[in-house]
Amino acid sequence: MASQGTIFALASGLGRAGIAVIRISGPAAGQALRQLAGRDDLPPPRKARRADFYDGDSSIDRGLCLWFPAPASFTGEDVAELHVHGGPAVIRAVCDALGRIPGLRPAEPGEFSRRAFQNNKMDLTEAEGLADLVDAETEAQRRQALRQMEGALGRLYETWRGGLVAVLARLEAELDFPDEGDVPQDKALASVMPVLAGLEIALATHLTDGARGERLRDGIQIAILGPPNAGKSSLLNALAKRDAAIVSAIAGTTRDVLECHLDLGGYPVVVADTAGLREAGDPIEAEGVRRAKARGAAADLKLIVVEAGGSLEGVAQLIDRNALVVINKTDLKQADLKLRGIDGAAPAIYPVSVKTGSGMPALIEGLTAEVRQRLESAAYHPAITRARHRAALEECRAAVDRALNGAAPELVAEDVRLAARAIGRITGRVDVEDVLDVVFREFCIGK
Repeated sequence: MASQGTIFALASGLGRAGIAVIRISGPAAGQALRQLAGRDDLPPPRKARRADFYDGDSSIDRGLCLWFPAPASFTGEDVAELHVHGGPAVIRAVCDALGRIPGLRPAEPGEFSRRAFQNNKMDLTEAEGLADLVDAETEAQRRQALRQMEGALGRLYETWRGGLVAVLARLEAELDFPDEGDVPQDKALASVMPVLAGLEIALATHLTDGARGERLRDGIQIAILGPPNAGKSSLLNALAKRDAAIVSAIAGTTRDVLECHLDLGGYPVVVADTAGLREAGDPIEAEGVRRAKARGAAADLKLIVVEAGGSLEGVAQLIDRNALVVINKTDLKQADLKLRGIDGAAPAIYPVSVKTGSGMPALIEGLTAEVRQRLESAAYHPAITRARHRAALEECRAAVDRALNGAAPELVAEDVRLAARAIGRITGRVDVEDVLDVVFREFCIGK
């Protein structure tokens, strides 16, 4: 991804719309704005001005223009915005005109945000929060992404990194100038141990969060399991409020895992319909049963669906603390099935009729409560949201643990330095060239 020259891109959504915003960033942004607006002067900073836009002598459109001189802009560079009518022909004409201006080129995905990072307008966690905010589909995802974009996660990590840098400075001062320090080396080492011990506890607590942040970002995994013809596919359709799965009276209709992304009470979930659990009659069904069991083992929550008046044969071993039991077809039979989970713990039981809708509100309420219990803290408190954060924090914690168990000041200082570098990679303070492309390629064009 090149970071030189002046770039432009459509910053609003594709397709027919009332308004489209085209963003220009770089040293030639002012020249481009003057040329398209047919005027020698620029608008007052951060104030919209009406403008007629031209491609040479040909009129393109009439709209608004804004000017954000460096460094008070999103990217930290000179930035111009053109607000034009959102028809595809207008957008194409404006972009074609910009492309003919020397020194301008179309932006690559995430290039505006990458320039903002490189110009210290945001750190990497804030950039990732911005990408998550653009992609947020539920209220809880929006809250988490907004907090991260506003710097909550970055401030936490920078506080920890600052503490490590202070410890490192103390140790290196005593190592480099042993005769000038006020405290002997052994006492200097002892004085920093409480700081490292406190950080180790904070890191351990942060890491043992049940992966709430990642689950909120990606969605809680819910698997629907049970014997054939219990109503699993019908339940998926009822939760999705559409015909997502084929429903048939023929047993074994579902052979593979069918996923459906849902917003459940403001929280993202991925509900998976699976093959009926029974002795398979052919190799294809056997593979479907294997995949169903594997999906159930990996799921955060399981909905065990059985028919009213039926049996638990083949599903009893699936009932644990992450399982909710759904007794379906209560419009045909009484839900008199007695269930016990592992170690005698009774699971939550929901008698329903997917066909009539009876009992469905209670099931959805109970399922939402289970999802909320697993995710709610992540939406309001800084949480680990990506695998690269977790890997760097694990590396940092390992280095802090080694430092706490070190005896020689030189080795302790080296481990503290490694810990500071590991956590600094999360926010982009050190040694991050290898992760920049991975971070910013997730962005859409124009962001």
